[in-house]
Amino acid sequence: MNEPLKAIVLAAGKGTRLRTEGVDLPKVLRLAAGRPLLGYVLEALDFLPPEDIVLVVGYEQEKVTAAFPGYPRVHQSPQLGTGHAVQCAESALKDFEGHILICCGDTPLMTRRAYETLWEQHIREGNACTIMAGVADRPLTGYGRLVRDENGGFARIVEEKDCTEEQRAIRELNAGVYLFRSNQLWRALTTLRPDNAQGEYYLTDAPAFLLRQGEKVGISPACTVEEMLGVNTPEQLQQVEDIIQRRAQQ
Repeated sequence: MNEPLKAIVLAAGKGTRLRTEGVDLPKVLRLAAGRPLLGYVLEALDFLPPEDIVLVVGYEQEKVTAAFPGYPRVHQSPQLGTGHAVQCAESALKDFEGHILICCGDTPLMTRRAYETLWEQHIREGNACTIMAGVADRPLTGYGRLVRDENGGFARIVEEKDCTEEQRAIRELNAGVYLFRSNQLWRALTTLRPDNAQGEYYLTDAPAFLLRQGEKVGISPACTVEEMLGVNTPEQLQQVEDIIQRRAQQ
């Protein structure tokens, strides 16, 4: 595809729940099968040159920069949510006219195939925003639900803590990966408000704003539930390491 594409990788987190082992590293530098989590994410994005991938760093940013020196970076401080993290990257991309992929630096199982499937659907449908989804075969906890309207289109994202019992049963889960047309992304970010229990700016509010403005927002079931697994606890770190080792043997 000839459309211009760049990426933002959210990599600012401390990983507080991972620090029970006494390891003093930013979350994205924690090792799984001998490699930093962020290394797997950047490998899956290798269809883009490093100069087109902006890292949003924060906690102990100098360690992340030293480990991955070939990438542009911006600093997020304080850390006020995913929407705020992307706002921090605007200065590095404000003159870019094209499409922007947003993903997380702590999801090492996401594959290049999933990112490219999302990209292909985004362009094919001419969307202002396309949200990556994973479809679970059983109820899962820890993920926002993708609510569709009566015609099967995107309606909104509901965070799990805000779900009704009916919404909690939805199996189509938000993978935390998005593609936006750049001008529509910057427009939506100006509308975010920290009107929630966490006092944070949520990127999940941006697609619903664009929909209300008459823009096209799509859902792409591009990944498996395994691929969207993030690392927040020692148990999840062990889980992704086991999967990485299993994949290496296949």
